[in-house]
Amino acid sequence: MRRLFAIVVLAAAGCSPHSPSATSLCSDTIPVPAACMQQCDSTPGAANTCPAGFHCNPDGTCDAQCTPNGNECGNGFTCTSDGNCVGDGSNDQTGPDAACPAVHYTPTRITPSIELVLDRSGSMSGTDIAPNRYEALHEALTGSMTAAVTSTQAGVYFGLALFAADQTPCLTLTGYTVPRALNNANAINTQIVNHPPNDGNTPTASAVTQVTADFVANPPPAGSPPIILLATDGEPNSCSGGDDNGASAAAVTAAYALGIKTYIIGLAGVANDYLQQIADAGTGVASGAPYYTANNPSQLAAGINQIINGALSCDLTLTGMIDPSQAASGTLTLNGMNLVYGTDWTLDANGMTIHLLGTACTTLENATNPQLDASFPCGAVIQ
Repeated sequence: MRRLFAIVVLAAAGCSPHSPSATSLCSDTIPVPAACMQQCDSTPGAANTCPAGFHCNPDGTCDAQCTPNGNECGNGFTCTSDGNCVGDGSNDQTGPDAACPAVHYTPTRITPSIELVLDRSGSMSGTDIAPNRYEALHEALTGSMTAAVTSTQAGVYFGLALFAADQTPCLTLTGYTVPRALNNANAINTQIVNHPPNDGNTPTASAVTQVTADFVANPPPAGSPPIILLATDGEPNSCSGGDDNGASAAAVTAAYALGIKTYIIGLAGVANDYLQQIADAGTGVASGAPYYTANNPSQLAAGINQIINGALSCDLTLTGMIDPSQAASGTLTLNGMNLVYGTDWTLDANGMTIHLLGTACTTLENATNPQLDASFPCGAVIQ
């Protein structure tokens, strides 16, 4: 998904919706009932010391919204023994009550876990992409403060796995990896610089299989989606040199089955049919998944940024659950701007994921410190 993966923290508890038509017998009845003058303990959880049919208001005086045989509450509500109007669960109650205190959430971006799986086979020393293919890849990832990994490292768990058949016994990744972590650009940069292309084939299947196993053995933090970013300049082959396209696609398919998506960028004219095969397998679609190509440094940087920004998505995950049928009753603001449900945002059918759309998504992606607030009437909150 083209998505932020974000986490939303619950900031207030839910409540039971009350009748919008109910007011107060103490203010609407003449003469005022004697119980309305009685003091009480309004501390949450304190025993109700008010007379029968009355409850304690937050101001410490007894009050009642209704009487047992009256019609003060309106359709869809009933009067409790302590004089409160509450929903009776009937179909007359058409939605969350605007008078019910809102539940607020503070969305923050989901932090994805991205493993950079980089080809360092002999052909990566080709100079058709200046200064050479491998160095252009290095520059696009960690070569400057504006490079893709350097500029996003605070919001992504980046890791690294370099692969080529000269890593013997083929394919060992020992000594060619960096464990995933935040703010990891320096360690990744050092490893890339220390292991330029030497010789050997492109054992992509083995690299993807081992990275997949590492994701399983060392899973990302809860809520962080696992992603493989594969950058290569050639169709794969095995350590012995044989064609390995099918095995590579199978390895990517196996990773996807475990919830690990793969995105691929091909350098210097890699066959499009191979790139499409990996892109489809990596995202679980039958055909047409996006892949990225680069024949010069700017295309390379743009492709890598597209993949990373796609992981830094516009999906915001709630820690609570909202009734999807009541999503339109919510209010979502971004940097103080009200967003329109259905135009700027939607709620997933699982009731726990907000999707920002269009301009709102672009605003979030471009913000360095976005301020988000989501609130829903308590009647819309399931848990």
